[in-house]
Amino acid sequence: MALVPRSQKNWKIGWASSSNREAAPAPLPEAAERRGEIALVHDADALYARYGKQIFNTLFQWIGDYEEAADLTQETFISAHKARDQFRGESKVYTWLYRIAHNHLKNRIKQRGRQREMEGASLDAGAFGVENDFEDAGPTREIADWSGSPSRLLEQKELGAQINRAVESLAPEYRVILVLREIDGLSYTEIAEVTGLTLEAVKTRLNRARAMVRQKVEPYLKI
Repeated sequence: MALVPRSQKNWKIGWASSSNREAAPAPLPEAAERRGEIALVHDADALYARYGKQIFNTLFQWIGDYEEAADLTQETFISAHKARDQFRGESKVYTWLYRIAHNHLKNRIKQRGRQREMEGASLDAGAFGVENDFEDAGPTREIADWSGSPSRLLEQKELGAQINRAVESLAPEYRVILVLREIDGLSYTEIAEVTGLTLEAVKTRLNRARAMVRQKVEPYLKI
């Protein structure tokens, strides 16, 4: 049986002509942003240039030791490069990097814990401060700029030093949450994503961390 060609009218109903065909929709901004972040993750040099200092500063806040923070920063970006194909842009690049850094931090703390068990527990926790939340954490390190009114520089300097000491003396599980929120400015949801905690656990730990720091610095607060 011979095939009967469609009429011009039927053809236009079945298929849009080139003149009537709608233009392809422009890609959504979110999709373009996701592709950009995926491309960034695949460029090791650009990724480090963008976030290297930020990750180092956060690790330094967490651990309080320059060399340790530098080592962990390097490990974080090496791991990120190895895992670059696993990044799908479902989270922000910085939260993805924070999560990797946090995992390395936990591993380092476990290693130090095993080392202390072998060498004998120390009464001074040092930078990893896992003992009593209010034990002296050692020499003051100028970690964060917690300053307030410039007209009270002397008082602010002393208060800032006490706050730094109080933050450093927190157990890691509290210090990490406090730094991510108060210094890095992450949302509760982002902190939960970085740490693997529930939102409720994040809020609980943050409230406890704030209370412990306040109790430590209360004598230095001016009424």
